[in-house]
Amino acid sequence: MLEKLRNIGALGNFGKQASTLLGVDISTTSVKILQLSHSGDNYKVENYVIRPLPANAVVEKNISDIDAVGECIAQAISILKPRIKNAAVAVAGSAVITKTIEMNAALSDSDMENQIVVEADQYIPYPLDEVSIDFERQKLSERSPDMVEVLLAACRRENVDSRVTALELGGLTAKVVDIEAYAIERAFSLLAGQIGAEDEQTIAIIDIGSMTTTLNVILGGKTIYTREQMFGGNQLSEEVQRRFGISATEAEAAMKRGGLPAEYEHEILAPFRDLVTQQVGQTLQFFFSSSHYNEVDHILLAGGVAAIDGLCDLIQESLSTPVRVANPFADLIISSKVNKTMLQNDAPSLLIACGLAMRGEY
Repeated sequence: MLEKLRNIGALGNFGKQASTLLGVDISTTSVKILQLSHSGDNYKVENYVIRPLPANAVVEKNISDIDAVGECIAQAISILKPRIKNAAVAVAGSAVITKTIEMNAALSDSDMENQIVVEADQYIPYPLDEVSIDFERQKLSERSPDMVEVLLAACRRENVDSRVTALELGGLTAKVVDIEAYAIERAFSLLAGQIGAEDEQTIAIIDIGSMTTTLNVILGGKTIYTREQMFGGNQLSEEVQRRFGISATEAEAAMKRGGLPAEYEHEILAPFRDLVTQQVGQTLQFFFSSSHYNEVDHILLAGGVAAIDGLCDLIQESLSTPVRVANPFADLIISSKVNKTMLQNDAPSLLIACGLAMRGEY
C-alpha cells in the first residue's frame, strides 16, 4: 500500500467546524508557529511565535539538522504554551511532483489506491518505496462523466519524515503534511476580499523570503502556476553585515528597529528595493512566457522582504499593476495576548503558517 502524505492538499472550510491545528512553517532561517481558533464564521488569532534557526539547519528548504530544528520548535512551543499539540506542516513545492489523472468515478478510495500502486511508475520517476504519495478526488471529467479528475502528489519520503520527526522532537504531532502552495492558496481566501478579487482575475502572490522567492498565481481561488527561484532578503542582510561590520543577528535587529548609519537608506536599501522590483518583474515574465497570460490583475507581496518601506509603491509604479502587502489577519479577531503592531509587521511572512493553521483536522 501507499506511504501516505497525510491528506496533502485537502482544503478546510468554515462550513465544517474542524478541530484546529498549529500551523508550523519551517523556512530556511526560522520556524513560525501560528495558532488560530474558530470564532463563529471567522477565525481568531490566538497567538504566534517566530524563532530563528541556526545557520544551515535548513538548506534550500531541506532539513539538514533535524535535532536543531526540533530544538527550535521546542523553544517556540515553550513560549507559545498552546493547549493543542497537533500540527500541520508543509513541504516545498519544488520537492513535490503533482499530476492530475483521470480515474473511474465509481472506484472507492481503496480501489483508487490499489490502482495507483499498480500504475505508479507511469506518474512517479522514483521507486515507490522511496516516496510518500497522496491523492484527492477533484471534479468530474469534462471529457467523460464516468471519470473523475484525481490530484496525485508524491514527495520523497525523507522530506516528509524529516519534518514529522522535527515536530515530534519539538513536542508536536504532525497530523497533516501539506504543500506550501496549497497553504498559500488556502490563506488567499482571507485576502481575496481585501483586494476585491474576482474569479476571472489572475492574482500573483510573490513570497520573498530570506533565500527563496516563490511565485504562486491564483485564478478562481485555485493555484494555476508556481515557481521558486533563489533570491531573497539575505542579500540585504549580508550587505549590511559587510558594510557595518556587525553580525547577522545585529543586522536583522537594526534593519527592523532602525539605528543604522544614514548611508544605509540611500546606498544599501534603495538599490536593494530596485533589485527586488527587477526580480519581481523577471519572476512574472517566467509565468507569462510559459502561459497564454501577459498580465496579472493584482500582486500580493508576502515574505519578510514585503515589509520594506516603499517597496510596494515602487513595484506598483514599475509594473503598472495594483500591489498590496499581504496581511491575512486584517479582518480576523486578534487575541489580547497578541501584540497587534508586531503581528501587522510579521503578517506577510506568516502566510504559509496561516494556511496551515486553517487546514484543520476533520
